[in-house]
Amino acid sequence: MSQHDPAQTPVAFLGLGVMGGPMAGHLAKAGYPVTVYNRTASKAEAWAAEHGGQHAATPAAAVQGAVIAFSCVGNDDDLRSITLGDDGAFAAMAADAIFVDNTTASADVARELAAAAGERGFHFLDAPVSGGQAGAENGQLTVMVGGDQAAFDRAQPAIDSYAKAVTLMGPSGAGQLTKMVNQICIAGLVQALGEGMNFAVRAGLDADLVLDVIGKGAAQSWQMDNRGRTMVRDEFEFGFAVDWMRKDLGICLAEANRNGSRLPVTALVDQFYAEVQAMGGNRWDTSSLMRLLTKP
Repeated sequence: MSQHDPAQTPVAFLGLGVMGGPMAGHLAKAGYPVTVYNRTASKAEAWAAEHGGQHAATPAAAVQGAVIAFSCVGNDDDLRSITLGDDGAFAAMAADAIFVDNTTASADVARELAAAAGERGFHFLDAPVSGGQAGAENGQLTVMVGGDQAAFDRAQPAIDSYAKAVTLMGPSGAGQLTKMVNQICIAGLVQALGEGMNFAVRAGLDADLVLDVIGKGAAQSWQMDNRGRTMVRDEFEFGFAVDWMRKDLGICLAEANRNGSRLPVTALVDQFYAEVQAMGGNRWDTSSLMRLLTKP
């Protein structure tokens, strides 16, 4: 069986949220036979009806016969539940198969599950993604991976179906650690962008024109290009939810406590996000930090 022949490479996908659903769809579109599982069974049934794949009632049933199994769930506890829990995937993974976890989780749980997979005779890659819902829908995610080179090489063609860039960062946990760096950088960027745009408006400038000009210089960023104008228009009912960002920043801060990093700006922005949650903005996009400045 060729790992590079999608039609001969059955895969499973566990977790069909705003990220997982489209990612599984790209695997199906690339020709992989996909079996899906979701905690809310109706979502799995709807996905299978749309994409022509199969759906299973448990994680263990979904991964039966899979050469590669993928997951994208909420947090460490959700991940342990679908892998190690009752009817968990790890009890049914085939020998030498590969489990690719796209959840943003802790490096600790990545190492824990890699060890558990090794004991059971298969491989585990921690492979968190960046690019948000739009990146998942467009198959343009950036994937940062931790694990074994040989397993990575075998899994990469399948991961490529929903990614624009896939990079092995190091051993188990390195993918999650890299995602933490990503979130640390984003947190400071979004706060600075909010402060800058609020300043521009209060200074009487044309904020769109400001973005046009400074977006061609050293201040340019993905956040500026994709969130600057919506921030100024007070539009936040889309994108990467504040609840998710606080979960991610909590992981970053806990890891920093362990490795001795100082994250003063990250800790401050995390508290700003807590204020957004208190305003009822749990599901607002992360760019909603602007609202703390415009409507304190």
